[in-house]
Amino acid sequence: MFVSFFPRPKLFFLSAAGWSLALILFWFFGGAELGALVGLPPDAPGTPPIIGIAVLWSKPFLWFYIYYALGVALFFGFWRWFSPHPWQEWSIVVSSIIFFLIYFNVQISVAVNNWYGPFMDYVQGLMGGTTNSTPGEFYRGSASFAWLALVGMNVSVINAFIVSHWIFRWRTAMNDYFMNYWDRLRHIEGASQRIQEDTMRFSQIMEDLGTSFVQSIMTLIAFLPVLIGLQKHITELPIIGAVPQPLVIAALGWCLFGTLAIMIAGVKLPGLQFRNQRVEAAYRKELVYGEDHDDRAQPVTTTQLFENVRRNYFRLYGHYVYFNIVRYTYLQADNIFSFIILGPSLVAHKITYGALSQISNAFGRVTNSLQFLLNSWSTIVELQSVHKRLRAFEATLEGAPLPDVDRHYLDRKAAGVAEKDQPAI
Repeated sequence: MFVSFFPRPKLFFLSAAGWSLALILFWFFGGAELGALVGLPPDAPGTPPIIGIAVLWSKPFLWFYIYYALGVALFFGFWRWFSPHPWQEWSIVVSSIIFFLIYFNVQISVAVNNWYGPFMDYVQGLMGGTTNSTPGEFYRGSASFAWLALVGMNVSVINAFIVSHWIFRWRTAMNDYFMNYWDRLRHIEGASQRIQEDTMRFSQIMEDLGTSFVQSIMTLIAFLPVLIGLQKHITELPIIGAVPQPLVIAALGWCLFGTLAIMIAGVKLPGLQFRNQRVEAAYRKELVYGEDHDDRAQPVTTTQLFENVRRNYFRLYGHYVYFNIVRYTYLQADNIFSFIILGPSLVAHKITYGALSQISNAFGRVTNSLQFLLNSWSTIVELQSVHKRLRAFEATLEGAPLPDVDRHYLDRKAAGVAEKDQPAI
């Protein structure tokens, strides 16, 4: 699954994580100041943030773009020398482009958050009659947001286009790799479906989870300092009272509670999803045989196979009831959690409308990034199901024992147990 697309996957991913961490730490502990050597210095302490689209081509941003490109070039050059791979342009270079576009959109979100404060305070002044203005000033302020939104939308469209091609390249790499060993893999139950469908689903899910995870990390890095800067307006939390770093503590505690609740509620779902793939494959296989052989897909056989499908789906539906109750209850509460946290400060008249908008947006971004497992749990369940099916291929090629469920199936098949009588394990 990975060796077909990435050079020496275990070492590659460890080195990618280590190199990324090193670049991030170096940036925060001196790398940002190096831009002054090429005429792109960081903003002086206390400098108010640039409001609007111009921030994206300010000197600190231009230096970061160069810094990022140099980091990617060094990483790619090392792997091209150390372990050449036919797909490394896509697995390294294009992946880094996708990550950069994700980062770019995160920075647009930060710019929008910076726009909220002064503009919403301006709106509050207009509504309260304490600020004098003209329609032109109002529309110029609105246009500042419109430009950010327009650029962010188009960058997202471009990124989606690149990602679509990236996914298909990974699927192509897996398809070519497994087809080279088709003679050794064809005996595995549902081998054709695993190559034709599961490789596509695996690459799509991995891309979705990978980009979501990277976006969560980048959002956390970008918005956590913003949240820390805004919590000067907050003096205490409901029930708990005054604590240091109140917004950060509230965000961490709330997200930890939600993640644990979702993990406990969804613990049985991966196994049920995998069983669902098996019973669906068995039913589909019998119908395919029935297209060419009159003695296959007889009513008794198909009825039994479909009964296995029905039984597993009904079990899945039952488990999803309490999983979704826990999940959606938490997500609904999440919509108002920031207002509950801000309650004492609002009642004490300590924050303005602009500050409220900034804090709510930044708090929501931070908590959403910390809720990666919660938001992705259903996708992770599906990934585990697909991974189990493709893992049988890798076990065969490595000479390792097959997963228990596939070995059980082959043992029963060798013993002459009909496919319709295979239990929905």
